[in-house]
Amino acid sequence: MDRLDHLEHLDKELVDELAQVARETVRDELREQTRRQRRRAVLYAGSGAVALYAGAALALALGLGLAAALPDWAAALITAVILGALAYLLRGAARPSASRPTPDAAEAAHGRTLGGTAPGTPPSGLGMPYPPMPPAPPEAGAPGTAGTPPPHPDDIDPEQPHHRA
Repeated sequence: MDRLDHLEHLDKELVDELAQVARETVRDELREQTRRQRRRAVLYAGSGAVALYAGAALALALGLGLAAALPDWAAALITAVILGALAYLLRGAARPSASRPTPDAAEAAHGRTLGGTAPGTPPSGLGMPYPPMPPAPPEAGAPGTAGTPPPHPDDIDPEQPHHRA
């Protein structure tokens, strides 16, 4: 009996040691991944700063080129308008708009027609065109249903198979 108690103590020590080794290994791996990601982030930040200065130099060159033919204030104004228009276009390209629904909006609008009426053919261009939409919902006295009253809910047998014509 004493031998089993001693082995139980060894098992507990072994499990604790394995858990400690696993924690250290995971900690080292996370530290290495963080170091690589931090390096990548610094490189991206440096790239963005250099691109900012390159854009400023390009704007300055454009302004100086225009200043050769125009007054300085007009060249600066034209450069500012061009940069503002470029910023507006870039912002528009980055933002989702109503003409380009996001995947979430497309899923939310499933089953609804965006922008008015349904197109005459499927968007894929394959297959038959959509069936025509009736101008009004069918009524009880519509042609083809004359003389056939709708079934009463108590007359319907749920066990009987239903067939559509």
